[in-house]
Amino acid sequence: MFSKSQIPNLITLLNLFCGCAAIISVLDQQFVAAFWFLFAAGWFDFGDGLAARLLGVSSEHGKELDSLADMVSFGAVPGVIYYTLLFAGQDPAPASAPAIGWSWYAAPGLVVTLFSALRLAKFNLDTRQSENFIGVATPTSTVFAVGLMLIYDQDAFGWAAYVSSPLVLFPVIALFSYLLVSEHPMFSFKIKGAKWAGNETRIIFAALALALLLALRAAAFPFIVGVYLVINFLAPPPRH
Repeated sequence: MFSKSQIPNLITLLNLFCGCAAIISVLDQQFVAAFWFLFAAGWFDFGDGLAARLLGVSSEHGKELDSLADMVSFGAVPGVIYYTLLFAGQDPAPASAPAIGWSWYAAPGLVVTLFSALRLAKFNLDTRQSENFIGVATPTSTVFAVGLMLIYDQDAFGWAAYVSSPLVLFPVIALFSYLLVSEHPMFSFKIKGAKWAGNETRIIFAALALALLLALRAAAFPFIVGVYLVINFLAPPPRH
């Protein structure tokens, strides 16, 4: 019998489905479709926890399922994106190669997936993230990768060649692999009421993010994440 306790798990499985669909879309070079699948996965990732709290049915089983779904949507997907961009940026391109194939040259893109797994395993056992994050959360890492994917797909501002270059991607992969498992505190996006006090950083970041979206549109996401990182390193939140 279906019960209300299964509703959050069903939402989590929708997150997982969207993550799998995003991987297929990236490998098929259907990058806009991949973006929308990940957009939906993000909402489902938010929705399962919200549903569990509203229904009062939180469980360890649900938490583990959520972590597994996140590993696909926000761990495997960014690795596949980096792999795909590195493969696309090979110079010269492999003769008569398929749209996507295996290449050791592009394999370092999957390192982010490994560090995402390390992060999710680490913080499954760590209870310090009650208010803020420690290190970069996997969805934040994914947003940056998705932004590069969209820039490549649309050649926004003529930057496609740059975001598929190993000179750009290898440092990005190394940086996010480190940040995923770092101990640096990062503010979360939980708004504390409707007041300015206590929400200053979040409100300022939201305003900057909106301005970047309006100015850069699809190319904005890596810059939004960049602003997020700069704010956190210049004015880190307190550890909780």
